[in-house]
Amino acid sequence: MRAVVQRVRWAKVSVEHELVGAIENGLCALVGVGTDDTEADADALADKVSGLRVFEDEAGKMNLDLLATRGSLLAISQFTLFGDARKGRRPSFSCAMEPVRAQELFERFCGRSRELGLSVETGRFRAEMLVELANDGPVTLLIDTKKQF
Repeated sequence: MRAVVQRVRWAKVSVEHELVGAIENGLCALVGVGTDDTEADADALADKVSGLRVFEDEAGKMNLDLLATRGSLLAISQFTLFGDARKGRRPSFSCAMEPVRAQELFERFCGRSRELGLSVETGRFRAEMLVELANDGPVTLLIDTKKQF
């Protein structure tokens, strides 16, 4: 699984002009599921995101994670993270997992994040979404469970 994780002051997601998820101070994670991902990848990604020490402590050092700051997570499914644009101009999405199984693993990621104590909001799987956010820092990280942490 892959995620683009941004530290945010606020983030929200709407579907057809309806607000479906919103957070203040936390992380916005765009999450993609690949064809060879498993439950172990979903759990590992949740563990990694929940423990990211990207929030500043009293000394101004990035030493705090979401739980320590009482921040929230906005998780958005994003199959295009597995887009391959190396050939031609139209990306191929053949490395993205089929939607039914991808949704199961995305929901497992969200469920595991909640088990770890995070407040989690989400978009709507397979919907055309409008995501708005204020990137704080900016702090943006790319995480891939197939690469060594």
